[in-house]
Amino acid sequence: MNLSGREMASVGICFGIPDAPCLVTVPVKFAPFSVTRIDRDLVEGDARRIRLPADDAYFLMLYLDDALHCDVLPDGSCSALCRYERGSLCLVDLRNGASIELHSGLHALAFMLPQSLFDEIADNSPTTRRRRLRCRRGEQDAVISNLGVALLAMFEGGAASPPALLQHLATAICAHLLQDYSDAALRNGMSESALSLWQEKAAKDLMLENLAEDLPLSAIAEATGLSTGHFAQEFKKATGSTPHQWLTLQRVEQAKDLLRQDGFSLKDIAGHCGFTDQSHFTKVFSRLTGMTPAVWRKALFH
Repeated sequence: MNLSGREMASVGICFGIPDAPCLVTVPVKFAPFSVTRIDRDLVEGDARRIRLPADDAYFLMLYLDDALHCDVLPDGSCSALCRYERGSLCLVDLRNGASIELHSGLHALAFMLPQSLFDEIADNSPTTRRRRLRCRRGEQDAVISNLGVALLAMFEGGAASPPALLQHLATAICAHLLQDYSDAALRNGMSESALSLWQEKAAKDLMLENLAEDLPLSAIAEATGLSTGHFAQEFKKATGSTPHQWLTLQRVEQAKDLLRQDGFSLKDIAGHCGFTDQSHFTKVFSRLTGMTPAVWRKALFH
């Protein structure tokens, strides 16, 4: 079965329950977020194979009750049967599709999450990179479980879900997955880079060691053994940011650490973190955080 576009949102079709209730929203720009409530009973001793078609997306399952199933391998054989406890989750990359064989009833929330949705959320945040996610199986996640409770209330309420609330929950779930499930080994997942891991580390270490200095790009490139232009191009491929953008984010992060301490004035922090002056510090910090350093510090202690 090949599904595409909006049809793919209702994974209930794949589970043999095409009328399964499904909530769909577009949290950011164009990419959809969908969650389907799966209630599939199974006669004891029976088995049911489920096939999810290939897509540039992730399939997330939050188990509402204990379940028994195994993976169907490419050759048609099955992996060992596993018990997935209530409240646990599985996150699967669908680039090659996925198949399981159910050996019990299944009561779960099933999420369809396109890679493009994570890209949009990452692009909307100055501190989040584009990355692919690591697959997880049968692990407990309190954050997803708690957000799942809020989604369950939408299904059980019988009324149309508030669009704004669904969008907020969708964004929270995806942001959490990007934060805790990103595969650092895959970097940003956008494109291949000729910059090796040691070269990336050397460049970043040099910038961090000289955070307060106006280090020339040529000096950073020299630490990697690449020409200035080649280094800048490959660094952006590897990290999703130009060296200047990455350095600016690190300066803001260090500024936040100093803002947590009472002994540093805004002028002191600007100097420590490599900003031209307090005015420059305030302008950059406000652009990346949405508030001035003074307001950020005040909010921290209230």
